[in-house]
Amino acid sequence: MRKSIVLGLILILMLPLLGIGQSFYAVRRDRKMTVNVGTGVTKYYGELVGDNELGKIKPNINIGLEYFLAPRISIRTDATWFQLSGSDADADQSRRNRNLSFVSNNVELSIGGAVQLFPDNKNHLKRPAFNVYGVMSVGLLYFNPKTEYEGKKVALQPLQTEGEKYSKFQFVIPMGIGARFKINPWTNLAVEGVYRETFTDYLDDISSRNYPDPNTLSSDLSVALSDRRRELTPDYPTETIRQVRGNPDNEDAYFILTAKLQFFIPSSIGSNSGMYKAKRTTSKHKGMYKTKKRRR
Repeated sequence: MRKSIVLGLILILMLPLLGIGQSFYAVRRDRKMTVNVGTGVTKYYGELVGDNELGKIKPNINIGLEYFLAPRISIRTDATWFQLSGSDADADQSRRNRNLSFVSNNVELSIGGAVQLFPDNKNHLKRPAFNVYGVMSVGLLYFNPKTEYEGKKVALQPLQTEGEKYSKFQFVIPMGIGARFKINPWTNLAVEGVYRETFTDYLDDISSRNYPDPNTLSSDLSVALSDRRRELTPDYPTETIRQVRGNPDNEDAYFILTAKLQFFIPSSIGSNSGMYKAKRTTSKHKGMYKTKKRRR
């Protein structure tokens, strides 16, 4: 998995150098589309991180396309792989006894738009050396929370640890701001922070305020991972002490900070090739020959 991701990034980074040659670096050619590739960090917001806690910071990888419709307006599509993670073991004593945790590998696909503060002056070559922009999109998220139990990673969604069914596919709304820095005529460095509003409270497999009745759960493994308080304290009086499991009032969310390279791509790669010029020259010479023939 990791090797495939690294190989994909290498291919994208080498795109301007593979099979494009002089056409890609033709300075005068106007370009309205960029190929973007980047990486950064992700922060999770949910039941397994407190209001005043930073939580676990996890990695992300992003690739995308952006097309500039107007001097200030562009449309964009992005694919992002990222991790989320949270654990009661990192919390204060009020939550530590709950002993819940999760980690997930996630994929998000989104489409939306961006509005720049400064116009691009009708040409990518004349674009400002620095620009600020706002982003808003709609996306589809795939997530799959897992936890470690007896030395193995166990997927939580099929177990219904709260007796509730939920889908691993959810809609999200990415919204945030970014800044672009012009590196050369063909490349930008962009840094953007985008918050994701979700429509689920189960990114971490925790939502219900109360622990479910064990008799209503589907398996012994589901019972074991629904209430893990006795793993830390075997004689913990779970029947007599009603501890809060989750908070259904607030849906989960996440924030992604990404640094990315943006490569401007010609609208028709190869049209400035030597073959194209040769055809024009040949046609011109043919016309001259015909003209001279008529004069005779």
